[in-house]
Amino acid sequence: MLGFLFKVVLMAGVFYLVTLALDGVDVEGNPDAPLGAVGTFLWIALVFALINAVVGPILRLLALPFVLLTLGLFLLVINAALLGLTAALTDRLTVDGFATAVLGGLLLAIGGWAADQITEKV
Repeated sequence: MLGFLFKVVLMAGVFYLVTLALDGVDVEGNPDAPLGAVGTFLWIALVFALINAVVGPILRLLALPFVLLTLGLFLLVINAALLGLTAALTDRLTVDGFATAVLGGLLLAIGGWAADQITEKV
């Protein structure tokens, strides 16, 4: 449980870096919340982690023929869909367009891999 929470904190940082790197991914922080804008990033990272844990395996299983056919490149589309679903479920995250979602999904996948590597060592 502690490892999951630590990964959510790391992914909140990844979301912050993604918003800095891509113009089309925006997070509207809530300064009136108890944790301020940081709490917004934590909330979005938590929602993304839950969507990735629940919906992600189902999408990956259903898209397995396309993943095999494209030698894994279709996983970028799945990551973009998960990011778009997170944006649809939260009113603080906006993603402008499919190309931005694919780039954001790629950056989140790299950041998620790095967070996995860090949490395995802890």
